[in-house]
Amino acid sequence: MKIIISNQTELPIYVQIKEQIKEQILNGQISEGTVLPSIRSLAKEVGVSVITTTRAYNDLEKEGFIASRQGKGSIVLSKDNNMLKEQFLIRIEQGIDTAVKSAKQIGMSKEQVVSIIDSSWNE
Repeated sequence: MKIIISNQTELPIYVQIKEQIKEQILNGQISEGTVLPSIRSLAKEVGVSVITTTRAYNDLEKEGFIASRQGKGSIVLSKDNNMLKEQFLIRIEQGIDTAVKSAKQIGMSKEQVVSIIDSSWNE
């Protein structure tokens, strides 16, 4: 798991950590059932406080990406999890919104867009 902290952004460090872990889970770099590094270990690796990594992990747990178990650490949850499915649905909707706006800008018809989606789906 790779986490890069940027001082060039206004995002708090715990949000940067949370978003990077979330992205790695969503794109499959971190698979379900994976035990994440301990809070202390990640804090040391990234060079931040334990409080910061605790906040990131707590937020990930609230959002349904991980489950923390006493003595076992934090484990990435299954993609069958309803909260995680909701995150995927949000990503899909955002992607479709972007595609539709782009298609409208160049005058494509709905049928042409649907044809592209069908083609992509069948690949």
